[in-house]
Amino acid sequence: MRLILDAHLDISWNAVNYDRDQLQSVEELRRREARLTGKSRGRLTVSLPEMRRSNIGLCLATILCRAQAPPGSPSSWATQRGDVILREDLDYVNQTVASSMGRGQLEYYLLLEQQGHIQLVRTPAELAKLADDWQAGREAPIGCILSMEGTDPIVDPGQAEEWFRRGLRTASLAHYGPSAYAMGTGGDGPLTPKGRELAKEFDRLGVILDLVHTADTSFSEALDVYGRPVFCSHGNCRSLVPGDRQLTDEQIKQIAARGGVIGAVLDSWMIVRDYERGGPHDQATLEDLANHVDHICQLLGATRHCGIGSDLDGGFGTEQTPKEIETIADLHLFADVLGKRGYSDADLDGIFHANFIRFFAENLPGTP
Repeated sequence: MRLILDAHLDISWNAVNYDRDQLQSVEELRRREARLTGKSRGRLTVSLPEMRRSNIGLCLATILCRAQAPPGSPSSWATQRGDVILREDLDYVNQTVASSMGRGQLEYYLLLEQQGHIQLVRTPAELAKLADDWQAGREAPIGCILSMEGTDPIVDPGQAEEWFRRGLRTASLAHYGPSAYAMGTGGDGPLTPKGRELAKEFDRLGVILDLVHTADTSFSEALDVYGRPVFCSHGNCRSLVPGDRQLTDEQIKQIAARGGVIGAVLDSWMIVRDYERGGPHDQATLEDLANHVDHICQLLGATRHCGIGSDLDGGFGTEQTPKEIETIADLHLFADVLGKRGYSDADLDGIFHANFIRFFAENLPGTP
């Protein structure tokens, strides 16, 4: 079974905010949630045993907490966070509270690491060892590169070094709406002065900038401030599905020019046009997802910049995945879809793991 590196999984957020024991099977978790109400309850797709069963041995494991937009957000940011999306499982009154929740999510990963279930990947050597073990079929923990989706939990740029010491290796500056650092999905606007300072601090430390969810103006300014290679953990193509959550062709080229990789995301509304929220489960298919990978490969003339960043259980379950996906194990079905389009085994290895492994091997810091 082919090794998979999934570049975006909200493992700890699901545990801490949804009370999901990630050491249980997907079937056990679904049974536990059978009588619960709310989006995705009983329809989750991810757990550590399911990842292990399906050879998903490496991932970017996120910290995800949002704070309300700070006072004095620039007037050019027409959309405030509360107007875009407000979720009781995600949004907090200020960065201090959000940081406390984010630290709780980090502690969950550290406990899993102490128990031997995962290993936080901090260096290229650690990544290489885990990748070799998984590909050789040796017993190994699931390798997790610690990522932050939106940097609201970093209360001040001066805290970035503390987060780095504790394992943070990638981060995006915003999620939805304005943050203290940048504008995210749902509007447009620049980096804040603190955002420029944080991007420079990431550059100094070696925290790899993830351009996912970054509004167009902030995206462009981040590339000016941050000098290292960049990537997009989970994003599809705006030319196929309009909307600022997706990447433009120019943004795809800019990421590739920095040596970056773009993870294909399995949230159906990002895969097909005119997606009906709450509509039938079969609106999107893996064939539709392959159109996004094809577009990037044709645009760049290479497959080396494509990967997988599934975002499965990212606030949705099987009600909002391609119709073939019942658990994360079904990511392997995507290989057959791409293979029928002429992708070679080497291409598939690249998309499923090797492209992201190469990127992180080249760009993770050499020492903890």
